Amino acid sequence: MNATPKKSFTFSSMTRKKLGMLIASFIVFSATLSILTYEGTKKTVALTIDGEEMTVKTHASTVGDILDELEVPVKDTDYLSHSKDTAVKDHLKVVWEKTKRVAVKIDDEESVYWTTAETVDDFLDEEKIEINEHDEIDFSMQDAIQDQLELNIDRAFLLTLQNGKKKEDVWTTSTTVADLLKQQDIELGDLDRVEPNLKEDVEPESVVKITRVEKVTDVVEESIDYALVTKKDSDLEQGTEKVVQDGKEGLLKKEYEVIKENGKEVKRKLVTEETVNDSQDKIVAVGTKVLVAQVSRGKESNTTSTTSNSASNSTPEKSATKKEATNEEAAAAPQEGNEITMSATAYTAGCNGCSGVTATGIDLKSNPDAKVVAVDPSVIPLGSKVWVEGYGHAIAGDTGGAIKGNRIDLFVPDKDQAYRFGRKNVKVRVLN
Repeated sequence: MNATPKKSFTFSSMTRKKLGMLIASFIVFSATLSILTYEGTKKTVALTIDGEEMTVKTHASTVGDILDELEVPVKDTDYLSHSKDTAVKDHLKVVWEKTKRVAVKIDDEESVYWTTAETVDDFLDEEKIEINEHDEIDFSMQDAIQDQLELNIDRAFLLTLQNGKKKEDVWTTSTTVADLLKQQDIELGDLDRVEPNLKEDVEPESVVKITRVEKVTDVVEESIDYALVTKKDSDLEQGTEKVVQDGKEGLLKKEYEVIKENGKEVKRKLVTEETVNDSQDKIVAVGTKVLVAQVSRGKESNTTSTTSNSASNSTPEKSATKKEATNEEAAAAPQEGNEITMSATAYTAGCNGCSGVTATGIDLKSNPDAKVVAVDPSVIPLGSKVWVEGYGHAIAGDTGGAIKGNRIDLFVPDKDQAYRFGRKNVKVRVLN
């Protein structure tokens, strides 16, 4: 009877133990099931965070929630493939890239951009900023884009550059004329001129003109005409001439300072003048000897005597005529003006070194009867009206290399007349 109660107690203990294990297993199963159910309801999202790829499972309802969970600091300027309010779906792909600030200054205008481009070339292409081959940019196209980058672009423009005789259209990004010349590797000489000046701004389609100025020395040799001097010779028969000394031209060397602009002479100034060789006068003896015929006696003698008497009777008339002409010439001499005694020679339009046109522009070849004299302008001003003894009224319209001081050269139509004139002292009156 005592054994029966013991068996009942043992069965009851075992039942409670099994029940506890069953309950524990149920709890574990339920927890596991809950976990599996929770994990199974998560959505798979592929993320690219600033170039780094990852896959996450999440119960987040929006893209913004995912980024908040991952503590990604998204700014309004950053690139985000989906808006933050986008609902999360399974296998969603989200890309976030942090943008960099780039300031672009084109000429004088500045703009700010936010970009994810890797290189300068990519950035310009992304923002559709075109670069001309003549434009200047302060970065290489392959340089990496850094945050806070400042990109400067100078736009090139076309203008006309005239450098001396050379004229061309050039592209430039210069702001001033000086910058333009430096960019074009153009150097200026001490006398060169630039228009506009170096400090002036250059504008599109403007013209920059460089005048090349050079100063050179020009040495010119000119011949000096010789004068014809006549001397009376009583040993020579009247009407005959004899050359006593041949004439010889002299040589005058002149040194000029010449200014040229773009290769063309614009100014010439006489610096020095030197007589290398003096001219030698041509001296001609003119016969004055009169041959007297022998008078025979008889009738012929009377005839000869008559002829002689006739000639004798005519002498006073000729003398009177000559004296009358001299008086007429003296009467023609003006009383006004300063009188100067000058050494005079004569020249023609065809003399050595002569162009036939005077210093004042008178064409002597076309006007052979013109009364023109060559003077030293420091003694008689060019253009003055003068009266020359034995020559008459004339105009001071020419100059000459050897005509210095109180020397005067009279224009005559031909050389024979010039030779006959020779060299003599004459009275000259300057009338105005």
